[in-house]
Amino acid sequence: MERTQSFVGSSLAFLDAVERASRAAPLNRPVLVIGERGTGKELIAERLHHLSSRWAGPLVTMNCAALPENLIEAELFGHEAGSFTGAAKTRHGRFEEADGGTLFLDELATLSSPAQDRLLRAVEYGEITRIGASKPISVDVRIVAATNENLPRLVDEGRFRADLLDRLSFEVVTLPPLRLRLGDVPLLAEHFGRRMAVELDWPGWPGFSTRAMAELEAYPWPGNVRELRNVVERAVYRAEDPERPVDAIQFDPFASPWAPGNMAVPDSAPVPAPTVEDAAIVVPSVPQPPATTTDFRAAVSAYERALLEDALSRNRFNQRATASALGLSYDQLRHALKRHKLLEGEAAA
Repeated sequence: MERTQSFVGSSLAFLDAVERASRAAPLNRPVLVIGERGTGKELIAERLHHLSSRWAGPLVTMNCAALPENLIEAELFGHEAGSFTGAAKTRHGRFEEADGGTLFLDELATLSSPAQDRLLRAVEYGEITRIGASKPISVDVRIVAATNENLPRLVDEGRFRADLLDRLSFEVVTLPPLRLRLGDVPLLAEHFGRRMAVELDWPGWPGFSTRAMAELEAYPWPGNVRELRNVVERAVYRAEDPERPVDAIQFDPFASPWAPGNMAVPDSAPVPAPTVEDAAIVVPSVPQPPATTTDFRAAVSAYERALLEDALSRNRFNQRATASALGLSYDQLRHALKRHKLLEGEAAA
């Protein structure tokens, strides 16, 4: 399992979690990694493996939530040929594949009760039995498991075995969410931004504008570092000038006036004609287009520019507010402003 990601951060909460994992790594004991989605649980599992005496052995990963319940046991422990329909030949499970190394069980809380029973025996005795086999097989595997659930609460609710939790919780590394990692958002944003600029063959890294960085720091990041990486990389690749600081940030890539459900009025519904009063309220300072013209495109362009200038003025040149007022996405407004040379620093048309 080779990765290009690395740990980036300087907050005390984050460094404490990494240090806890580093101290537990040399010990041949199971470790639980707890954290919200996108906090880097798999990176911690890699650290636990590579800093241990098992570093030369295999690091095998299994996402317990990615398989249907009836296949999880076969995936973990393997099966003999003919043990069930479709089992044409003997297959080694993840435990055997990880023999001499580390088995990382992601989304541990989704394991079924029978799978938990068999996992407990494997952890306690170092033995597994393939489905359909009569003799157990000895395996030397270190377990690292991860979840975003509150396992003690699941035990209280009868959804997770208390004795299995006792076996797996020799050490528990809890990763802080990004919103509580003070000062780490700018570091991560610069890290991912530089990497994306290199991938795009930019001549250099211009950084983020002050406004864009303020938006990044103010956002709560429910998807944590994974979400931050997507937002930053999207902003960099969409930037039109690699020599100017990245200024446009879109947190929700699905935001669009054309997204399903956003169109309030169906095409078949009658649309009431605007009254004189309505027109005066919406565009009070925009000149009316001429009744006749010899240059249709020029007239449309002039009217569109007037609409943009008026909307910018009424919204105190706040581009996000202007986009909302015009029913445009932020990117659509930016393209329109660029087309009419209304962006700051560009000459007027």
